[in-house]
Amino acid sequence: MSDSQFDVAIVGGGLAGGLIALALHRARPEFRIALIESGKTIGGNHRWSWFDSDLSDAGRALLAGFRQTGWDSGYDVEFPKYRRTLKTGYRSMTSGEFHKGLMRELPQSAVMLGRKASRLDAHGVDLEFETGAGSEAGTEAGAGAEAGGTQRLSARAVIDCRSFQSSKHLCGGWQVFLGRHIRLSEPHGLERPVIMDATVDQLAPYGNGGAYRFVYTLPLGAHDVFVEDTYYADDPKLDRGALSSRIDQYTREHGWQEDVIAGHEAGVLPVLTGGDFSAYQQEIGIPGVTAAGARGGFVHPLTSYTMCLAVENALVIAQEADLTGPQLAALFTARARRHWNKTGYYRLLARFLFFAAKPERRVKIFQRFYTLREGLIERFYAARSRPLDKMRVLWGEPPVPIHKAIAVMFKSGNPLKRDTQTENPTEKKA
Repeated sequence: MSDSQFDVAIVGGGLAGGLIALALHRARPEFRIALIESGKTIGGNHRWSWFDSDLSDAGRALLAGFRQTGWDSGYDVEFPKYRRTLKTGYRSMTSGEFHKGLMRELPQSAVMLGRKASRLDAHGVDLEFETGAGSEAGTEAGAGAEAGGTQRLSARAVIDCRSFQSSKHLCGGWQVFLGRHIRLSEPHGLERPVIMDATVDQLAPYGNGGAYRFVYTLPLGAHDVFVEDTYYADDPKLDRGALSSRIDQYTREHGWQEDVIAGHEAGVLPVLTGGDFSAYQQEIGIPGVTAAGARGGFVHPLTSYTMCLAVENALVIAQEADLTGPQLAALFTARARRHWNKTGYYRLLARFLFFAAKPERRVKIFQRFYTLREGLIERFYAARSRPLDKMRVLWGEPPVPIHKAIAVMFKSGNPLKRDTQTENPTEKKA
């Protein structure tokens, strides 16, 4: 066992971990940072998207170094009763560009790829080394470690940004999706993203029952389009065959002729309806270790959206970089509890969606929601709804039967049991 000393060790090179490393490096370039990722690249195989209004000026500056695709003309939504264009700017970034941007800016010794953390504690991280494990960086930290052995990284502060951990203490349903980046033989003709096309068949079977279904489409170039089939489902099963065939059908209906499949992504995300968050923190928490990202509870309960939360948390950690590890851990434990308490309204709406509406009628909830004012919709996705926003969402014609809504107000839902398909969730689009 060898030993290396760092100021901060970040375990998990997803969106949250990568942004924390970047914010820390920019704020404190003298710090020795370790960004530890078990995969071969930072960020895995994902696409992240967000509204321009989600981020502060400091947040936009944090992301400015990454290559992004943007649509200043806004985005569209489509429902059985109407189509609407909203003017808010929209942005999207692939994990490949995220990886390249971080590798350009972070010191070579900071990034450790293909290395799994076997143990975390308040004073450091134990890394496993397997035969054939490789890394594009982190050679200094890996010096002296034998294949199949263990290396100790000592650190003043340790931050846990590993994937969300399903738990019996959290309840809810699921978002299941499969996306495909397609290069077409002819131009697709789209001007803006369609972030929710719910005109698709809502009776299409999924898992053990129905689901609210929509298709998400991004025009990435004149001949390039990203198409994703998404379900708010009771069943967490990812049926790749069914979703892939439905993407084929969708592209045919739009007259798009596939030439090349340039990329793909898939995921299963929790939609939180309730639970005992304190018990969850005790279950996943490690004394003196900061829990951040989705694992730490920093996720929008209804949309599974994490971008603005990941950016805000990275900036906070950079600002509080001089705290000891236990002090930073205590700060984020309290920060996560405040987020949980603040987002109770969205868990209530998730209960209405899953427990008060039949799967094929869930589309009516979103159809009504997107008739509301644009600013309200922006604040909703950023989990910054004002009191009047919350009243307006529920005011007027109820999206679900009142007697069913009352019945589920105090119902938590089914526990989110561990499943191999939910242990590596990705960021979902707004």
